[in-house]
Amino acid sequence: LQKLIHLLQATDDPLIQEQALITVSNSAAFSVNQDIIRNLDGLSVIGGMLSNCVPKVKEKALNALNNLSMNIKNQEEIQVYIPQVCRTVESAPLNSDVQLAGLRLLTNMSVTSDYHQKMINSIPCFLHLLAEGTERTQV
Repeated sequence: LQKLIHLLQATDDPLIQEQALITVSNSAAFSVNQDIIRNLDGLSVIGGMLSNCVPKVKEKALNALNNLSMNIKNQEEIQVYIPQVCRTVESAPLNSDVQLAGLRLLTNMSVTSDYHQKMINSIPCFLHLLAEGTERTQV
């Protein structure tokens, strides 16, 4: 995990970034790895990938954060990215993989009421997605 996080920091190659993020995301399925990734400062490294202009990289970063958000301590760190994720959802093409990945992360972050306030300005966008999105987006 440490090598993957260092790789994400060291490369600008979107294909390598995408593969490393997929591996980190899969690793985050195990709770012990969620703690390790957080302790290695992996959340901020992955969060930094949200600014990537390559949609596939952004999508994989959102997926990784989504898997990592199943941990309360991780949610405390991930919550700083909520405004950026909301902007990503609003600006992404309707029903795109990036938009869906952002919505999944926001769904996990909204299970408790701790971070609802950070999403409140995006409610009009969410209502638009309910009205205009595909069934997958609506869910």
